[in-house]
Amino acid sequence: MSWVEKLYDTYERCDGAPQFEDDPLMPISHTVQQAHIEIVLDLDGNFCRAKCVQKEETIIPATEASAGRVGTKPPPHPLCDKIQYCAGDYPAFGGEKVSFHAEYLELLRRWCSSKFSNSKVNAVLRYVEKGTVVKDLVDAHLLHCNLSGKKLITEWAEDSPAPDLFRMLTPKSGKRDQGDAFVRWRVEIPSDLYTLVSEDPNVRRAWIDFDAAENSQSGLCMVTGATTHLASSHPKRLRHGADGAKLISSNDISNFTFRGRFLNSEEACGVSSEVTQKAHNALRWLIGRQGSESKNGDQVFVAWSIGGQKIPDPLKNTLQLFLDVPTAIEANETPYAGDAGQQFALQLKKLIAGYGAKLAKTDNVIIMGVDSATPGRMAVTFYRELTGSEFLERVLQWHEANAWYQNFSKELKFIGAPAPRDIAEAAFGRRLDDKLRKATVERLLPCIVDGQPVPRDLVESTVRRTCNRVGLKPWDWEKCLGIACGLYNGRQKEEKYQMSLEGNRTSRDYLFGRLLAIADHLEQRALHVAGEDRDTNAARLMQRFSEHPYSTWTNIELSLRPYEARLRAKRPGVLNSLKRVLDEVMNKFDGQDYKNDSKLTGEFLLGYHCQRSALWERQDPTNEEEVAN
Repeated sequence: MSWVEKLYDTYERCDGAPQFEDDPLMPISHTVQQAHIEIVLDLDGNFCRAKCVQKEETIIPATEASAGRVGTKPPPHPLCDKIQYCAGDYPAFGGEKVSFHAEYLELLRRWCSSKFSNSKVNAVLRYVEKGTVVKDLVDAHLLHCNLSGKKLITEWAEDSPAPDLFRMLTPKSGKRDQGDAFVRWRVEIPSDLYTLVSEDPNVRRAWIDFDAAENSQSGLCMVTGATTHLASSHPKRLRHGADGAKLISSNDISNFTFRGRFLNSEEACGVSSEVTQKAHNALRWLIGRQGSESKNGDQVFVAWSIGGQKIPDPLKNTLQLFLDVPTAIEANETPYAGDAGQQFALQLKKLIAGYGAKLAKTDNVIIMGVDSATPGRMAVTFYRELTGSEFLERVLQWHEANAWYQNFSKELKFIGAPAPRDIAEAAFGRRLDDKLRKATVERLLPCIVDGQPVPRDLVESTVRRTCNRVGLKPWDWEKCLGIACGLYNGRQKEEKYQMSLEGNRTSRDYLFGRLLAIADHLEQRALHVAGEDRDTNAARLMQRFSEHPYSTWTNIELSLRPYEARLRAKRPGVLNSLKRVLDEVMNKFDGQDYKNDSKLTGEFLLGYHCQRSALWERQDPTNEEEVAN
């Protein structure tokens, strides 16, 4: 239950904090629903008007049972609910769903007759007691009947475009039941700022007090250690509004999944109603704040500090970390200049130090991953607790160790480590299925959080895919090249590779990579002079070169003869410069290494990348058009 305790502590420390005024946590005894229709009343409960609400989530009062309602007889919400709950005349208009109006009225009346009553809630009660909700909405042209005007339609067969409500409702077997339309209330009172009833702080406080008084089941809470009101049902809708999976579920009283271990579900998991609501609200809030980077289909990872301090997201690439804190990069400074990565390392350390200035060394940082295998059950698939200093040190190590020049697109180039999702695509292709993507991201997270090396098979898969240059689009290959170099560099930290060309490195694989880059560059220059645009021989033979470098280099070297002749006639200075570099690299080979035709490791990509960058930097500056191309 450690994750419940940490989420509960997060709620207690962050709720009402001034830095979260624009994005507050949801109050307990409430849930989130997407409303479809808004009905406006006066204080006497008279219908004024109504309108459709376009995809707007609303925080509404909810009982413990209704917040996670499932089954054939789902309990009602106390205030805002579907037409089949709040409309007494729904059956009279041919509603196909079972009406739960009596249960809805009974709960609303019990609230209004208690000492926690509220005038706006009383206005809603007086209106729904009239039993004219569907009639008023039909008259307002929000609900739609057949030609006789006596039955709500489930299909829009007319030639005109379907109304807003039909487009918003989810179809079931090709039909849309208007009884599923969710209604929220607005009561207009002169000089009252909170016309939306569910947003009124007084209404929220009144419902929380009433719900606490109604909860009678008591027992030992395993999180706080206190004897208090225990939860019999736990919240859902954690990842999005339609999420029906639960992290805690103990409602199996027919198959007895706990049989042989416990007499009842409370012995397996006793959590107070307040604790479970605050913990789940905190998790829902964290998921919403961390955006799409934390989500991978149903798989979600969140990282947070219990005290609410901002921390770097471990699932983002290095550039995204810098963009999260724009002040980490000075306005007139170019952090990704053509150096060996020293300026990048300095900026990264400044960035992490900025986080460390607000995050104490002993502050708790939690990294948690959840996923669901079925629509109704969710599991914690990853969980780590770290101190603030440990977490920042691990993030710094990951981005330093796996940093390389990344070329994601024409506009997106940076020095740094790729994100786990980018690594998954580089290793297995952009069309990998969700199951493989999830598994890959989950395997990479311990590399970031625990400091483990990147799995060897992922590095080798990325290197192999990068070698297959002709099988990739040019922009995709450039992206894979940077990722492969970064991963191999991080895997071989003891080699201490530089991001700039190392003229003194004489390892066989590195030198063969340099040879391939020189041949590729020479042919590219010759093709440009002739106005041709096609792949070079070095590019086409890159995969074969990685497996049989000596024999393939012989073929590549022979194919360069006509291109050398072309450069000799048009660009003699360029040819002489390239020939000098080629001779320099050849002289660094050991005789046996040069004739060794065994497969190359990912090191040859580092030599290729560094040599290619160095060649383009030392071009003849008078050929400006050629340099630009």
